[in-house]
Amino acid sequence: MENSNLTMIVIAYSVYLPIAVFLTYYVAKTLFKNAKVFMLDIFRGREEIAESTNKLFQLGFYLLNLGFALIILKISYYGVAFDAQDVFEILSKKIGGFSIYLGIMLFLNLYFLFRGKRKSKQQLHKEQMLEIHRGGLQPRI
Repeated sequence: MENSNLTMIVIAYSVYLPIAVFLTYYVAKTLFKNAKVFMLDIFRGREEIAESTNKLFQLGFYLLNLGFALIILKISYYGVAFDAQDVFEILSKKIGGFSIYLGIMLFLNLYFLFRGKRKSKQQLHKEQMLEIHRGGLQPRI
């Protein structure tokens, strides 16, 4: 690989990595700050378990997304010289692809949060119906 290609690749890596790390951090911070409300609802106000579960999901989110960002990091131009325009195009594809991936992961997490909330609500309803059946509660209308 000629020296100018190596320089361009180093520049591209130097731009891509901080952007990928920042995007991952920003999305995770926003998602998991707001997910706490869902977790408290799912775990019926038990703050300790909701907070712990949220932290574990956050760690998994970081690992998955940073791992994916590193997997797609490779830039190779086999023997072909490239210039600044090529670097911008490569970066736009990498950062754009990673942003789409982060968006999918965000919506997947939201899906699981809403699904957990729905399951929790169903379980609560089931428990209330059992209490009513046993004669312990009056039905709410």
